[in-house]
Amino acid sequence: MKTLICEQPGQWEMKDSEPPVLTQGHAIVNIQRVGICGTDLHAFQGNQPFFQYPRILGHELAGVIEEVDGQNHGFQAGDQVTIIPYLHCGSCIACRNGKTNCCTDMKVMGVHVDGGMREKVSVPVTHLINTQGLTLEQTAVIEPLAIGAHAVRRAQLTPGECVAVVGAGPIGLGVMAFAKQAGASVIAVDINDERLAFCKEWAGASHTVNARSSVQEQLKEITNGDMPSVVFDATGNAGAMEASFLYPAHGGTLVFVGLVNRELTFNDPEFHKRELSLLASRNATLADFEHVIEVVRQGNLDFGRYITHQVSFVDMPEQFSRWTDPANGVIKAMITL
Repeated sequence: MKTLICEQPGQWEMKDSEPPVLTQGHAIVNIQRVGICGTDLHAFQGNQPFFQYPRILGHELAGVIEEVDGQNHGFQAGDQVTIIPYLHCGSCIACRNGKTNCCTDMKVMGVHVDGGMREKVSVPVTHLINTQGLTLEQTAVIEPLAIGAHAVRRAQLTPGECVAVVGAGPIGLGVMAFAKQAGASVIAVDINDERLAFCKEWAGASHTVNARSSVQEQLKEITNGDMPSVVFDATGNAGAMEASFLYPAHGGTLVFVGLVNRELTFNDPEFHKRELSLLASRNATLADFEHVIEVVRQGNLDFGRYITHQVSFVDMPEQFSRWTDPANGVIKAMITL
């Protein structure tokens, strides 16, 4: 079968490899769509933490079951599925407490172990979700949207809250969409005016802030001096993440959805006087995936505009580097097999 491998930063190689063999508790899935996310871009550029080369990337996946072990597990050949790519141990303190998204021995497909940029993959049936009735494109973007949904759930939003989301990439857009679903008023913050306009049109943001000017002053003006009760940072940019400590209201919450491979610093008196809550939001759980699927089935998200670029599996290597350039207007790119 054809397999696309990131051999080292900046280098792809297409290889023929042996197809996976069915084992107990697993299914063989024919991969049909692979979404491209920031993790893939960072890995290609050589700045993804927790990463080793060579690696088969890809964890935003849609496929069709080719074969499932004899116990069936509620699945059968021909079922369309998405894959929960976070392979947790099931026994550590996080897993025992239902926090499988931050397992102490987490293995994320496409990061710690090989992912889905190949024609077939073996997956534990516990990590499959049936998506009959959805399109393959919708199925492939459930995972990044689940990350946004999980961040919103972490923040325990209540209807009527005013929140700011810093970073209008695919994850930030998902945070905005699900914050809106939770009844919050959303302020989108980014440095790209076209992307900010998209935040209003697609995610229902009430206000936008261009971060090239003073974000703090603009947020004060929009909120009549209160500042947002919750701020989500989805940039993965150290400077933006450190600046975001100044954005929440007194008694508010800062949620880091993005990840950066370095230490962060903040002013402790400023942090302390506001009695801020600082949260990390990592990956997503089965409940988040199921929530996203329910929202998708309700037709509340426009995937036609969210997925901006599609390319065939064989043509992807020559296109990939272009997707790292903001000038090309990529929101969500997708590979078709």
